Amino acid sequence: MSPTPEPSPVPSPGLPQQDEEQRLRELGYRPVLARRMGGFGNFAISFSVISILSGCMTLYGFGLNTGGPAVMLWGWAGVGLFVLCVGLALAEVTSAYPTSGALYYMADRLGGRRWGWYTGWLNLLGLLGAIAGIDYGAALFTGAFASLQWGFTPTPGTTMLIFCVILLLHAVLNLFGVRLVSLLNSVSVWWHLAGVALIVGALVIVPDRHRSASFVFTEFVNETGWDNRVYVAAIGLLLAQYTFSGYDASAHLSEETSHASVAASRGIVRAIWVSWLAGFVLLAGLTFAIQDYDATRTTDTGVPPAQIMLDGLGTDGASALLLVVIVAQLFCGNAEVAAASRMVFAFSRDGALPGSHLWRKVSGRTQTPVAAVWLSVTVACVLALPSLYSATAYNAVTAINVIGITPAYAIPVLLRLRAGDRFRPGPWHLGRWSKPVGWIAVGWVACVTVLFCLPQASPVTVGTMNYASVALAVVLVLATVWWFVARRSYGTPSAAYGSGRDQADFAEGIV
Repeated sequence: MSPTPEPSPVPSPGLPQQDEEQRLRELGYRPVLARRMGGFGNFAISFSVISILSGCMTLYGFGLNTGGPAVMLWGWAGVGLFVLCVGLALAEVTSAYPTSGALYYMADRLGGRRWGWYTGWLNLLGLLGAIAGIDYGAALFTGAFASLQWGFTPTPGTTMLIFCVILLLHAVLNLFGVRLVSLLNSVSVWWHLAGVALIVGALVIVPDRHRSASFVFTEFVNETGWDNRVYVAAIGLLLAQYTFSGYDASAHLSEETSHASVAASRGIVRAIWVSWLAGFVLLAGLTFAIQDYDATRTTDTGVPPAQIMLDGLGTDGASALLLVVIVAQLFCGNAEVAAASRMVFAFSRDGALPGSHLWRKVSGRTQTPVAAVWLSVTVACVLALPSLYSATAYNAVTAINVIGITPAYAIPVLLRLRAGDRFRPGPWHLGRWSKPVGWIAVGWVACVTVLFCLPQASPVTVGTMNYASVALAVVLVLATVWWFVARRSYGTPSAAYGSGRDQADFAEGIV
């Protein structure tokens, strides 16, 4: 498998290279955030949010039950290819509209206010669900680490407490400003790549026994209760699709990125293909090293990758590698809080959220949307609360992330296709490949949105219900109700510097 080459950032007749602050003003916004992030930092935030050491590891147990090795490995390869098409198509639109609002701003510009409104609410649901999924996963792994080291027995209550502490850590780190966030994300890239190399290398060298290639690439396992193998394989794709989400972080940080019209687009695409390659290596390394499949699947640690490491490397080796994974997950959660808070800030800047006047406030000292950071981690905490009562709630939280954020990726692409020649491309574009790649992206997103609303286990009970569809319906209903309340206050600016109301609020909001 080789990386797909990126389209060259060729200046288009419609939008020559120019000062990014001036471009932001042309899009209707006065710059209020600090533009202190470079191109590598922008790529790093999306790569950190995708975080193969978070997504692959936390849902590995789900994969063992839902299709097994064959679905995990081939599903990863196939899903990665389709997601790359989504990323390429989204990157093209991002180059034309490099703002913190990202997806909803693109939809608003290309399709109108209602398109922007619903895209924004879906994007927000996905981003907040991602924080919950990432940090709760980190809490699970922290509990497994404590179990190996000190005999600690994780319970839903203690896991929730660890989760809250992690959320608090990420909130505090994000309050120090985008420069620290960028630095941590840059470190995160090398930590992830070195971590994958260390984990796979150790699992290849140390264990005396490995699974056959036939087992790794063809073994199908079904512990879902469903009889239809095609259905089980389809819902098993959640592991890959959940991991391949969050790359819109590059777009959300575009107002804080130098040369954002090109750098943010490059960041999206590079984050996807680098994760695609490294993630395949990680999944293969873990699966080859499985010693006892059933014991791994039902491990007392609650974390199947921890059992693989324990069986293959012993307690000390497993603890060391788990620590590598936990740190990577902490990097991932921190990056996701940054992305979500910028979405909250931008959506509030345009009057879309209840209490918008509060959430759009920016610190005059750090140029960070402080209130938006706190709102992001608080809502993420609420989303994870059902995990106290349901063993399957975590899978539902990850599905919420997927069905919230994935449709939001496709809407701007669909509207760009519908706009045809009326769309003015930015300096990074796909040229003649724009339409075929765009339609592939839209088709894939439509498929997975339906797929991950479906039940994941049988029989369907209160405990095994996939609540992602319920969460999606609730958000759409609330968004519709709130539209009739806030439609007069909501709106993206249509002229340079925005409306007088917007800019007065900006001046008042910098504290």
